[in-house]
Amino acid sequence: MPSIIRDSNFVPVQANGAFTEKKAVTYTATGEGSVAAHTIYTVTGDVLVSVFGVCNTNLDSGGVATIEVGIAGNTAVLIAQTTATDIDDGEVWIDNAPATVEAVPASSVLNDGTDIIATVGTATITAGQIDFYCLWRPLESGASVVAA
Repeated sequence: MPSIIRDSNFVPVQANGAFTEKKAVTYTATGEGSVAAHTIYTVTGDVLVSVFGVCNTNLDSGGVATIEVGIAGNTAVLIAQTTATDIDDGEVWIDNAPATVEAVPASSVLNDGTDIIATVGTATITAGQIDFYCLWRPLESGASVVAA
């Protein structure tokens, strides 16, 4: 069962008619910042999703680390590859040019439980923190998105 954000009356919070799932990621060289694909959200069934990040602490790297969000086989389909150190505190990340204000990104259809991943490439991300948000809607009974 997904963990859904609820208001003070325990009513599910929706954004643009979608459920909201949040995952806070703190980057370290030996954890989520290591060069690899890291699962952000586990998806069950067919869903409509829109994913973005809100940076709370500047990302840092000992090299020229890159990061992108997508799925296995298309790792930048949801958020384009970006130089990690270009993502700063107070910025919203939806593309390769993070800014302080961004429009909600377009929705994508994910089929048959295709998990959402963040791929760190080139070098490790040694510090920083991003809150990832997934606005999602089930397209079939039993479909869900849950923070990994």
